[in-house]
Amino acid sequence: MHDMADHTRAESSAPTAETPRPRRMRAVTQALEGCTAVFRHKLRAGELGSLPVILVLAVVWITFQSLNANFLSPRNLSNLSVDIVGTGLIAVGIVFVLLLGELDLSVGSISGLAAAVFAVLNVNQGVPEWLALIVAVLTGTLAGTIQGFSFAKIRVPAFVVTLAGLLTWNGVMLAILGTSGTVNLDEDGIVAQLTSYYFTNHAAAYGLAALGTGMVFLGSYLERRRRKAVGMPYRSLRGIAARTAVLAVIAFAAAYVLNRFQGLPLALLIFLVVVAGLDIVLRRTHYGRQVYALGGGVEAARRASLSVLRVQTAVLAVSGTMAALGGLFLASRITSVSQGSGSGPLLVNAIAAAVIGGTSLFGGRGTTWSAVLGILVIQSIASGMALTDTPTAVQLVITGGVLFAAVVIDSLSRRSQEAHGRA
Repeated sequence: MHDMADHTRAESSAPTAETPRPRRMRAVTQALEGCTAVFRHKLRAGELGSLPVILVLAVVWITFQSLNANFLSPRNLSNLSVDIVGTGLIAVGIVFVLLLGELDLSVGSISGLAAAVFAVLNVNQGVPEWLALIVAVLTGTLAGTIQGFSFAKIRVPAFVVTLAGLLTWNGVMLAILGTSGTVNLDEDGIVAQLTSYYFTNHAAAYGLAALGTGMVFLGSYLERRRRKAVGMPYRSLRGIAARTAVLAVIAFAAAYVLNRFQGLPLALLIFLVVVAGLDIVLRRTHYGRQVYALGGGVEAARRASLSVLRVQTAVLAVSGTMAALGGLFLASRITSVSQGSGSGPLLVNAIAAAVIGGTSLFGGRGTTWSAVLGILVIQSIASGMALTDTPTAVQLVITGGVLFAAVVIDSLSRRSQEAHGRA
């Protein structure tokens, strides 16, 4: 009798013990269904953001790591983090121009011109390096301002103005370099140190990771408070925490990898600071909102009493300044300036980086971080090709294919947004 009673109690208690498991399974299933529904909604609405380029980057890294085990080595990833800076800075400037729905074809020539001005002033004329550096950057700013004013005042398409600039600034660069053709930079100078100096103390890389993660969390939290205060949709604290946690994992993993080689590169630190600063300018300032507004429609912006002339001129000036900075970093990488500086695939790679990263060719959509993701994809392909001894022709074909895919995604995304009344 006792055995039968015990058996009966066991049977009656079994469903109670197993009840939490089906509930947990249902909760997981509902969460997955919710994520899938959100993804489908974003896909239909054309709001995938940086997800496509992140997936492309993951595929590139996995592919080349399977072909060569050295691809994801600390040495190669550290070199990659420095290699992206020169072209990446130029691409960040192009993002500003693309936000207007325009294109700057002169950035390659301006980058070569700035490098030539610095080299001739410092090496040939004996001007102090810090002063030659400032003059070189201001040269890029002046060139961009001239083009921006011509574009905004005369209302000639930026494509035409900057195409003329491409030829003009390249000619000025050749005239400045003169018959010598090549100027070697001081390997111990300021410019050379831009890409050769590393913070070997491990605390530098981990400190940057912690600071960046903390600033992202603080910025997201403050934005949540502002949007909540005015009754606008806002991100949940759980969503902010999850996003910050993912970023923290990536940041500290990158710091760990860099510390396994030579530490935090100075070039990467400058690059991230510039990108973050310009991102704040675009998203948090009146000027940045005007840039996005012009990308949505020039005539509508004029009717809203926006200073179209000033904003368009300033955008091209920013592009010229970033091109000059990028040119100096490219010269630093090889410690020389020649008649070929600013030529070759530089212009194409810079534009492709901005577009691949997610900046729309139609204007009004994109961030400075788009350029970082885009140049990371392009330079990863170049690095992988070099490690696997793949011909340059194949590299160009692959990069072109990725660019074409990015343009197609951009076009389809814009159509989806128009269909949902968001473009």
